[in-house]
Amino acid sequence: MSARTEGRDLVQPDGAQRASSSAVITDPTAAQRPVISVQNLWKIFGHKADRIPASPELAALSSKELRERTGCVAAVRDLSFDVAPGEVFVVMGLSGSGKSTLVRCLTRLIEPTAGRVLFQGEDVLNCSEKSLRQLRRHKISMVFQHFGLLPHRRVIDNVAYGLEIRGEGKRSRLKRAGEVVDLVGLSGYEQSFPDQLSGGMQQRVGLARALAGDPDVLLFDEPFSALDPLIRRDMQNEVIRLHREVGKTMVFITHDLSEALKLGDRILIMRDGGLVQIGTGADLVGAPANDYVRDFVREVPRSHVLTLRWIMRPATPADDLSGPELGPDTVVREAVRAVLESAHPVKVVAGGRLLGVIGDPEILRVVADS
Repeated sequence: MSARTEGRDLVQPDGAQRASSSAVITDPTAAQRPVISVQNLWKIFGHKADRIPASPELAALSSKELRERTGCVAAVRDLSFDVAPGEVFVVMGLSGSGKSTLVRCLTRLIEPTAGRVLFQGEDVLNCSEKSLRQLRRHKISMVFQHFGLLPHRRVIDNVAYGLEIRGEGKRSRLKRAGEVVDLVGLSGYEQSFPDQLSGGMQQRVGLARALAGDPDVLLFDEPFSALDPLIRRDMQNEVIRLHREVGKTMVFITHDLSEALKLGDRILIMRDGGLVQIGTGADLVGAPANDYVRDFVREVPRSHVLTLRWIMRPATPADDLSGPELGPDTVVREAVRAVLESAHPVKVVAGGRLLGVIGDPEILRVVADS
């Protein structure tokens, strides 16, 4: 779990934040307006698709029942969530869950059937073609699974391509392209062609191209799923580094739980187009909403994800409070040595306030489950 995820105080240990698909989910720690607010979003493929969200009877059907009765497929069904400024928001699910359709609906690469997608307060579904082009060119950039590089253009020109489409002059766009090439670690490869690069390096070019226009939001559609495991890990670390350095809001699509846990401040799990659970990695592991989520996280080492706030107990008069202090968002595995080496319970403290204590029984119970 990243330090960014550990620092989000979204849920108390007595229960995870859960959401039905009919409620908008917001991050309580975000004082600012959400960058993206998805409200009751539907995408249905098939004849007369727009009648389904308007009909409570049809909308309540399962995916199989809907297909058998109407011939339509609900790829996204009544989905709602908010993305806070600077957040890495991960959407995950198995193949066919609707996650890639969802991310394409955010910029109307696929036209939604019903609902709202608010970007910085403006409904994208009501945008004119001109406004939509401006949004895609200046506000939101996308990184695709299959890179989408122009094979006849060198790295520097691929990175500068979006700026060229904007109409920026050659000198200024190449200067900016050079800056982001350096940012993603490709200095020295500016004059190479895509087929001269490894898969990981090609994806760095795609990432640089997305960053070149200085967008407010980056959308990632399973960008690393075609890469070898070691290269994939390197690229995940690169995303973490870039987020730390440039602080962009990111929506990241993946089917890999370990990737979601590593990257995400919050994670939305989809199934059959709908929302199953939304929360931090600790929320999903500590309080799965149902058996589906429980199966998803079954193999996750709990000590690697849960924080002390999930396992602490209230202090009692019998406790000697002269032991060391740790923060509530410390990951359990990072606290094991301090707890086991202390002769007294470790105090869990935030803002000078004692929240609880951790002793050998609490820490060993979680470690034994890992």
